[in-house]
Amino acid sequence: MVPPDPRRWLALAVIAVAQLMVVLDATIVNIALPSAQQALDISTADRQWIVTAYTLTFGGLLLLGGRIADFFGRKRTFLIGLLGFAGASALGGAAVNAGTLFAARGLQGLFGALLAPAALSLITVTFTEAKERAKAFGVFGGISGGGAAIGLLAGGVLTEYADWRWCLLVNIPIAVLAFVAAIPLVRESKASGDTRYDIPGAILATAGQVALVYGFTKAATDGWGSGVTIGWLASAVVLLGAFLYWESRTKHPLLPLRVLFDRDRGASYLVSILLGAGMLGMFLFMTFYLQQTMGWSALKSGVAYMPFSGGIIAAAVIASRLLPRTGPKILMSVGGVLATASMIWLTRLDLDSSYAVSILPAFVAMSLGMGLVFVPMSSLALAGIANHDAGVASAMVNTTQQVGGSLGTALLNTIFTTAVTGYIADHAAGAGSPLTQAHAAIHGYNVAFTASAVLLAVATVLVITMVRNTKPEVAEVTPVHLG
Repeated sequence: MVPPDPRRWLALAVIAVAQLMVVLDATIVNIALPSAQQALDISTADRQWIVTAYTLTFGGLLLLGGRIADFFGRKRTFLIGLLGFAGASALGGAAVNAGTLFAARGLQGLFGALLAPAALSLITVTFTEAKERAKAFGVFGGISGGGAAIGLLAGGVLTEYADWRWCLLVNIPIAVLAFVAAIPLVRESKASGDTRYDIPGAILATAGQVALVYGFTKAATDGWGSGVTIGWLASAVVLLGAFLYWESRTKHPLLPLRVLFDRDRGASYLVSILLGAGMLGMFLFMTFYLQQTMGWSALKSGVAYMPFSGGIIAAAVIASRLLPRTGPKILMSVGGVLATASMIWLTRLDLDSSYAVSILPAFVAMSLGMGLVFVPMSSLALAGIANHDAGVASAMVNTTQQVGGSLGTALLNTIFTTAVTGYIADHAAGAGSPLTQAHAAIHGYNVAFTASAVLLAVATVLVITMVRNTKPEVAEVTPVHLG
């Protein structure tokens, strides 16, 4: 038996820092969105690419990244991911136009898709004793949960007192320090067996998602009935259909379709996509509402999100304790209703809405709802899964959230843009008035929040109708990718 690595806890510290960087990047840029949009003259229709360029590549390539880490070498992949993430962050921080920033965010997602599963795999192979592994995963989970809150606050501080570019540039020293420390502290490991990669599957899946997001974006500028919009959406259907066909035929699928066929597991993935779409859409529009409509600073906006972060962590703890007694259906149903109600509450926002009355209750309800859903949803993804499919099944939870967030952000931004344009057209006499523009934005937010509420309501209906009212025994498996 191989003795435990004497430097394993130091290695965990390095891995945790790298994971924190990836988690931070998902939220730290949100607070900087209005400043970045203004500085680089990014259109309202295109601003969602600051978010979706990252989430699309990250979510689309995550499964492939996990497989590369397993067979190319987990430490080697981890180091490459760190350097690549730092380089992409430098490119984004130095961006002089929208295209460069979008490309940099896409590269961040690509290297994040290598870095994140490599980090989790390294914990799995570094900690071989059950109790120590549980503690290590507890640290990893705490970083993943609390990192979002740190990112929102850090984004506000950096944007307020430095510049929005530092929300990207801050990754460079973190990545370099983690790289230098990882070389002596982290052990290399590889998985044995067939090392073939499903490159065609990864390309088809990612290209299909990009085509779908681009189709949504073109709808904001050209209309839903334009030939360009229809062409991109049709291309997305063809590419995603080709992906499913390829996965059913290839001997080494990126996503074995048998993973999706279980009723509860399939439902959990659908719910994950819809929740990701609704929640990330809320973050996008609330950031602009707080800073542009309410006139709050970036720092104050970051602080405003703190109750949301605290609530989701508290609800996750409660859900973890209740799940063995209640089963997943009750918790997920209650959580879905809370999240939907919170989004409906936000549709009441106006120019002079109060944070304490109109926003804080929605943030608290949404955070509690999401926390009650996420824990049992992750449990469902692994319930009854075969050991050799455990990595893919757990990674799919993260992947579907990212993909849902990408598609939802693009779709909701298009709905917002269309609503604003329609409002101004209906009030053409005062179209140039700042007050009309402000009311148009409020109308757009309300329509977008209504659409988000519909997405969350559909997710709740899926839980009620598809998830079985059982208390599943989660398989004792070794997580390989993201869980």
